Amino acid sequence: MFLLNRHPDHRQPLTPEDAATLGSAGAEEAERFLAARDNHAETPLHALPALASELGLGALYVKDEGQRLGLGSFKALGGAYAVMRLVLEEAGRRLGRTVDISGLHAPDVQVIAAGMTFACATDGNHGRSVAQGASLVGARSVIFVHSGVSNERVAAIARFGAEIVRVAGDYDQSVREAARVAAERGWTVVSDTSWPGYERIPGLVMQGYTVIVREALKRLPQPPTHVFLQAGVGGFAAAIAAHLAIVLGEDRPRAIVVEPARAACIYETAKAGRPVAIAHSKPTVMAMLECYEPSLVAWRVLSRIGDAFMTVDEEDAVSVMNRLARPSGNDPAIVSGESGGAGLAGLIRAAGDEKLRAALHLDAHSRVLIINSEGATDPGRYAELVGMAPQDVARARQLA
Repeated sequence: MFLLNRHPDHRQPLTPEDAATLGSAGAEEAERFLAARDNHAETPLHALPALASELGLGALYVKDEGQRLGLGSFKALGGAYAVMRLVLEEAGRRLGRTVDISGLHAPDVQVIAAGMTFACATDGNHGRSVAQGASLVGARSVIFVHSGVSNERVAAIARFGAEIVRVAGDYDQSVREAARVAAERGWTVVSDTSWPGYERIPGLVMQGYTVIVREALKRLPQPPTHVFLQAGVGGFAAAIAAHLAIVLGEDRPRAIVVEPARAACIYETAKAGRPVAIAHSKPTVMAMLECYEPSLVAWRVLSRIGDAFMTVDEEDAVSVMNRLARPSGNDPAIVSGESGGAGLAGLIRAAGDEKLRAALHLDAHSRVLIINSEGATDPGRYAELVGMAPQDVARARQLA
């Protein structure tokens, strides 16, 4: 499925609050916080000239988030950052003074953090980030996981000391349960999706993601003309597209939002022209994108900045995982999880369809940016789908 953005807000300015959250000042703040972390390191930007040539493009770049902060996903940038911000804000209120990131581990701040509990729902990656953030500041975390989250992903969350609560149903049901229990017990919900009356914290989570753009633009020889962005509730796609639009202005790339056909809540929202919840379908292999209700903040941004919306099928995602693991020419091998390559799956589908190429102005001069949003966050599942363990991918490329 494919749809150009026909919303009346398309190409209109972002709201002042969204521009402030996702603009340069917010990104600089996120970068400053992340630089204070012991294992913070810029993730690589890879050029894929062989695949670009095959697709009839001028250039193709992949920003690889597969090793971000030891969590294997871009989500490491959002939840943990929001937790740190919220602890410092609470400490500032209680202590009557501004508390900066340098004071995070001061004894009086640590006492305050120890009395705070952070909760969220997750498909796997966001919960790991929130749990890691809570562990870093000495707070408690309670992570709600639905029935589709694998035991391997649950174990990866629990290793940060999080309490795990299993919820029957899907991701959206776990979001509602996390909000309900947190309200009853006075916990702070750090969600990557938003709903009426709950926008600021998801905005902080999205603000963390803007670091990806800052890093990429420093390394790209020229700004991209197109960016294909995978979406679950839409926060990641909105954050990346918005920051590119703010920084590049009229030279911003076309932003194409890509979802699993089995869980395309942003696509259906774009089609309806307003946020809609969609019916549950069969589970998708792109588990991190299996969401049935859009984030209100994300849609507010994407209705203005998203230029097109499309879906990809199950086999498209698996094909990309294998294609990145076994590249052609001198392209580097990249470990991409089931959801990580969905943006590239969208590009490959669009590049192979003359009508879509024309609609998106994809040609031999196009410079496309893709973000590999996760590595092998479930190594067993990765090996099953690719036929190689993730740690063997680079080695196999060297021996080829």
